[in-house]
Amino acid sequence: MEINFRKATISDLKEMQELYIETIHHICKNDYNPPQIEAWISGVHNTDRWLEVINTQFVLLAILEHKIIGFGTLKDGNYIDFFYIHKDFQRQGIADKILTELEIEAQKHHTKTLASDISITAKPFFEKKGFRAIAEQKNIRLGVELINYKMEKDL
Repeated sequence: MEINFRKATISDLKEMQELYIETIHHICKNDYNPPQIEAWISGVHNTDRWLEVINTQFVLLAILEHKIIGFGTLKDGNYIDFFYIHKDFQRQGIADKILTELEIEAQKHHTKTLASDISITAKPFFEKKGFRAIAEQKNIRLGVELINYKMEKDL
């Protein structure tokens, strides 16, 4: 399986959004209930936010046979904003590779600490990669409480 990596462009937006929705629906259902999942994926409708991410962040795509199978974004050289792996490609080392590339990019910015807000589902992966939970966070989106974790890793 030959996975290629490249930076995202505006033309990747729709496929990235589809992967975002599918991943949350399928992978996070054991940690979040249906109203929480619907509130979470509602962010897909904020097109301005997505365009800003593609235009201003380091957005790395994992591509297999012309299909996006994962992506991660680095904001301001020190914050992982988005990090999603396609539901059919979990536990195949793709997240490891994307995270490694994001860390390399962060180091180019002379970042000492990498931070992110991590879902309950993704927390064990990030802990294995050296991130530590700084705080549990309760976010309200569309009137629904979503729990995630402020996590950091020293580079």
